[in-house]
Amino acid sequence: MPHATPTPDDLRTSLIDRFRMAATTPASERKFPVGPESASRLGHDDAEIDALPTSVTDYFCGVGDPFSPGQPQSGEMVLDLGCGAGFDTLLDARRVGQTGRVIGIDRTPEMAATARRNADRLGSSNVEIVLGETERLPLCDASMDLVISNGVFNLCPDKPRVLAEVFPVLTPGGRLQVDDILLHEDVTPEDVAGEGRWSD
Repeated sequence: MPHATPTPDDLRTSLIDRFRMAATTPASERKFPVGPESASRLGHDDAEIDALPTSVTDYFCGVGDPFSPGQPQSGEMVLDLGCGAGFDTLLDARRVGQTGRVIGIDRTPEMAATARRNADRLGSSNVEIVLGETERLPLCDASMDLVISNGVFNLCPDKPRVLAEVFPVLTPGGRLQVDDILLHEDVTPEDVAGEGRWSD
């Protein structure tokens, strides 16, 4: 029996529901590895993980280390697309220092609220958490030195639109650093449907 193709709005609703659950009860996530052990396996520095409170590390939902191509520098402006509970955002904030600034954006209200609490808990006054969508960035052109994304692009129904939003906000010479997952060409729509939710 053919599966109905979900609309972009269906996909966005599914994502918000999925990450609302991850924001409130991360231990309930069974299909995707979360937490500090996952962050370590994916390449994040153990000392940096250990320096963050569990209110940050327990909610890690990334797929890699977006800093592996290069670290943010002191004084830079950084945007974290799909910041979740703030794991990468707060690491960025330490690296850019008080002369820099980090903006985390997330579409799930519960995740954004968790990230705000974590930033407050750590006294990260150079962090701003925005509830919003990657397809409509509330930023000025040429305002960001670095844009990072950790497992978010694959969840965006309109990837060209996201890129069309990202590139204008980069300063001349700015960087986009993405860690993500891809489907192999031999994966069929039936295989995908058998996995359950689109975000699985």
